[in-house]
Amino acid sequence: MNRDHIFRLLLLLMFMISASFGRLQAQFTLQAELRPRVEYRHGYKSLPPTDAQPGFQISQRTRLKAGYDIKGLKMGLSLQDVRLWGETPQLTSVSNRFMLHEAWAELALSEHSSLKMGRQELVYDDARLFGNGDWGQAARSHDLLLFKYERGFSLHIGAAYNQSSDLLFGSTYKMTNNYKTLQFGRLNGKIGVVNASFLFINNGMEYKYTENNTDKYKTVFSQTFGTHLKHEASRGKIYANAFYSVGKDASDRELSAYNLMLGGDLKLNKNFDTGIGYELLSGTSQREALNNPTYTNHSFSPLYGTTHKFNGFMDYFYSGNHLNSVGLHDIFASVTTRGKKSSLQLAMHIFAAANEVLKANSINETMDSYLGTEFDLTFTHKVNDITNLTAGYSQMFGSETLAKLNGGDTKELSNWFYVMISFKPIFLK
Repeated sequence: MNRDHIFRLLLLLMFMISASFGRLQAQFTLQAELRPRVEYRHGYKSLPPTDAQPGFQISQRTRLKAGYDIKGLKMGLSLQDVRLWGETPQLTSVSNRFMLHEAWAELALSEHSSLKMGRQELVYDDARLFGNGDWGQAARSHDLLLFKYERGFSLHIGAAYNQSSDLLFGSTYKMTNNYKTLQFGRLNGKIGVVNASFLFINNGMEYKYTENNTDKYKTVFSQTFGTHLKHEASRGKIYANAFYSVGKDASDRELSAYNLMLGGDLKLNKNFDTGIGYELLSGTSQREALNNPTYTNHSFSPLYGTTHKFNGFMDYFYSGNHLNSVGLHDIFASVTTRGKKSSLQLAMHIFAAANEVLKANSINETMDSYLGTEFDLTFTHKVNDITNLTAGYSQMFGSETLAKLNGGDTKELSNWFYVMISFKPIFLK
């Protein structure tokens, strides 16, 4: 069945269901999102090679979301098509970009507790470890079971177990860059004037190894735990993160890594905000990794967070890159001006490696830790109730150390520009 047939059947089904739900006094919602984004790239994610030509592309997310809410039961469905303009011929009967983003049901167990099951987004606190990655057109969601208890405080306990194919025997999981099993708990509540969250994650990754000339698999586990703290007042907020990871990494290597962040935002007046902060993600010394075969991995991973939100919008760090590397110091500051329908923000990040980077062809001589400075200029405008415009320009002034880590030429202009417009109509509410 092709995508057009699926959409027609889905729309017909939703309108039929909405009519029947009306008699049951249930609430049915239907909304959509159309989000094209044009990008000019000459240094996005990495410094450009010498004489490299800029990249230019238009991507688009088309999403249809339905919700159902009746006493004791909630359900959600989100279908989407993600594509680059031009990747599919004008005349075609096949496209594999149509996907299920969310499909879940939440059953009330009592007045204060519920059980949510199926494919769903996880977004907690500042989205450092669990986020929906909404900047990416495909975004992020999980197949899992989630227990929720809300009564003056919030307790969420989640569990997932993944398989990449329908097996009759065994349970080997061969999908890379995805967990095989996941368990987590998150407790949130107020401690005086502080909103405090405590998070524990047990992350199981499938590891492939060879024994007696035979490929074998086993699940290796890491544990990440820590806290997110936030205090908000009328003039601004202060926030902090502290997380620690132990156990084994995805390569079955000993893991000991940490993440610390402290920041604050201040309202200068009704039109101006400013912010400042510092984040440290621990890393592994290249010298130790080269000279010690049994080294411990000290590189912190932000796991399943919304990485685009942190460490600069150009995604040089932790957006599918800079993992199991030398870590990061990030000193950041921003100033924002707001109008009735528009805002303009200028943000700056100063980056440095958190551990040793070796010079080329050296086993002991290290480079300067400074990686570069990034500037992000972002403009937003609310066109109307369903339409929002976002535009941004970013530039990285990278160092030779950054070029050693990621490649590219520091003499080339490293910049990135985008314009994105989002339409979010609500058909039924």
